[in-house]
Amino acid sequence: MQMNANYTSLVAVGDSFTEGMSDLLPDGSYRGWADLLAGRMAAEAPGFRYANLAVRGKLIGQIVAEQVDVAAAMQPDVITLVGGLNDTLRPKCDMHRVRGLLDEAVERLAPACKQLVLMRSPGRNGPVMERFRPRMEELFDHLDGLAARHGAVVVDLYGAAVLGDQRMWDVDRLHPTAEGHRRVAEAVWQALGYPPEDDWRTPLPAALPPRWAARRVADARFARQHLMPWIGRRLTGRSSGDGRPPKRPDLLPYDGPLP
Repeated sequence: MQMNANYTSLVAVGDSFTEGMSDLLPDGSYRGWADLLAGRMAAEAPGFRYANLAVRGKLIGQIVAEQVDVAAAMQPDVITLVGGLNDTLRPKCDMHRVRGLLDEAVERLAPACKQLVLMRSPGRNGPVMERFRPRMEELFDHLDGLAARHGAVVVDLYGAAVLGDQRMWDVDRLHPTAEGHRRVAEAVWQALGYPPEDDWRTPLPAALPPRWAARRVADARFARQHLMPWIGRRLTGRSSGDGRPPKRPDLLPYDGPLP
């Protein structure tokens, strides 16, 4: 791709992955790949502006209804759209509807910016991933087709083996660690045509697998702290993002932490 360091604004659209969970800062807020990317882009373009409309727990229908038109109206240079994965993790998922909503989102966003960025999202290796892999791959194949038709860039995180490494994922098994977010930011940075800082696909150093007892303790903690609350929200029709405002609702000069 031709180098392009002339982007002066970024709007991020999506769910918890784009909000930045679980890249926790000392003050209790989340940073994440989109903030890291914005910081690097801001260093290249004085007056750089950034908005992050992402809210954890959002399904693709909610993203389209609540974020897409807002992002399009901002007319930024770059828009990133990551959504639909929460839908594929639901026991009942209408993939035809998900594909249609993604069509709607891309059709609105692509003409509203210089460059639309889509992602084949990463997935943690493990039994949950295997269960939902067919839906995820159907989603990603559809994104590839949309990108080809609308001139969007697709960042293939799913195809990077290192991002499936369990060490790249937080204890909730749904969100990348700080290192995972850093690598995602680098991947998008390079996809936009900026010079690489490193190879974000580099595998982690080899390590011995955890012992059986340690795995069982981790499984129990995961079930208690994350799985059971998630099931409870599904049974009661609640979401972790209910009532939560967008992370950064206005397209303003970037003043967040630099990477």
